[in-house]
Amino acid sequence: MWRDLAVVAGIAAVWSGAVGVVGLLLLRRLQHGSLTSLVPAVAVVSVLATVAGVVGTAQAMFFSPHDYQVALLVCAVAGLVGIGLALVLAGQFLAGTRALTEAAKGLGEHGTFHLTARPPTAELAMMADELEQATRRLQESRAREEALEASRRELVAWVSHDLRTPLAGLRAMAEALEDGVAASPARYHAQMRLEVDRLAGMVDDLFELSRIHAGTLNMSLEPVSLEDVVSDALSGADALAQARGVRLRGRADRGLPVNADAGELSRALTNLVVNAIRHTPGDRAVDVVAERNGDAAVLAVTDACGGIADADLSRVFDVGWRGTDARTPGPQAGAGLGLAIVRGIVEAHRGSVHVANAGSGCRFEVRLPIALPTP
Repeated sequence: MWRDLAVVAGIAAVWSGAVGVVGLLLLRRLQHGSLTSLVPAVAVVSVLATVAGVVGTAQAMFFSPHDYQVALLVCAVAGLVGIGLALVLAGQFLAGTRALTEAAKGLGEHGTFHLTARPPTAELAMMADELEQATRRLQESRAREEALEASRRELVAWVSHDLRTPLAGLRAMAEALEDGVAASPARYHAQMRLEVDRLAGMVDDLFELSRIHAGTLNMSLEPVSLEDVVSDALSGADALAQARGVRLRGRADRGLPVNADAGELSRALTNLVVNAIRHTPGDRAVDVVAERNGDAAVLAVTDACGGIADADLSRVFDVGWRGTDARTPGPQAGAGLGLAIVRGIVEAHRGSVHVANAGSGCRFEVRLPIALPTP
């Protein structure tokens, strides 16, 4: 019995294998062609190989002529049904492929991907999902690029304005000194020095911002006490606060270290404090606090600026943003770079910075991870 089964299996293998070899040669010619011809060819070869195996086995088993004709008729009908079903499935597959191709063309031409029907196979559905995710990422990236480009244009406009005004003043004062018509040369020299210092500060801010955007902000991280950072920021801003009649108050928890570059972190906090002083009316206070909040250290600067419109809160740290009339900078302000620099420095320290309206002003909050003690 086992020998007979082996003989039948061998005969079927020979007949099916012969058709399979011919079909393989045909498929190799079509492998670089369209799926329109490749998929039906695969279906036809598979069905014909099966039919050939059945027919060859039936012939070898010495069926009666009638039985042999019945076997051939059954194989022909089954083969036609199988080929028909294969062609229908191939048509559905090809239709899904064409729809996916057209949707992908929309992604390349217009940046949009819209598929009207779910693809017929799991692989095509997975590809469609990936393309939809790529579309969302592309749209988000495009929105970020547009926002960045808008902020850059705004920055160029502000910097151009802020450079034109002091340069015009410097030229006028220099011409007055050259012509000998300056009523008080010493006062002119002092004013020229102030304008030059302001321009130098603006150039420093632009250079710092360019390093942040280029990812070349070199920092030397080491455990830094926030108590010292707060003390340095208050000392540096005390003269400005006194000149504007603003009370400057600060407190810091003891023993609150963070891994930071002391110079860059001090610059970020100083920018926040100076910004708060410039926008706080006289006889009001600016509070600077450093405290622990869970596993994070929080640096908070609260002013009395009158608040920021809710629509502008998300733009406060954008390059060139200056806000509404309530926060329009005075003659000693920069070009809207200070808060953008703050965000860049804080994010370089793997921290975050946020702003919210609080009371009669704003609260700028910097969160940094607390430095773990060395073992």
